[in-house]
Amino acid sequence: MNKRAKPLVDTLDRTIINALQGGFPVCERPFAAVAEPLGIGEEELIARVERLLANGLLTRFGPMFQIERLGGSFCLAAMAVPEEDFERVAAQVNALPQVAHNYRREHALNMWFVLATETAAGIETAARAIETATGLEVFRFPKEREYFVEMRLRA
Repeated sequence: MNKRAKPLVDTLDRTIINALQGGFPVCERPFAAVAEPLGIGEEELIARVERLLANGLLTRFGPMFQIERLGGSFCLAAMAVPEEDFERVAAQVNALPQVAHNYRREHALNMWFVLATETAAGIETAARAIETATGLEVFRFPKEREYFVEMRLRA
């Protein structure tokens, strides 16, 4: 007998993922408000979101903040890392809680990441800490202007 593997996501999961991208209600019971038009209960919606996060199909569920409006700062940063040291340097860079979105690139500056800090001065502090730990220069690319890109990925 050939048992078919249960799909990682079903039609309802896909509908939930699509419904949760943007416009999450700000009210006393937001999950109940989202669940109602989907024809499910609040508890089922929460359980499905938790399952999607636990199995890695969703990597994050939460609000996006404009950090500058909260007094913080962020900056795109890059480094030229010798290939033989890439994994070591990546581990050192990723150890800082201020680092997010660290990516390898095919370029002279082959490591790119975002620094996000509670204050504008925190960017320099974090960049210097990385330079001290790695012995490599951190190139900073502060935001010059902001663009709004409403990106939604259809599940």
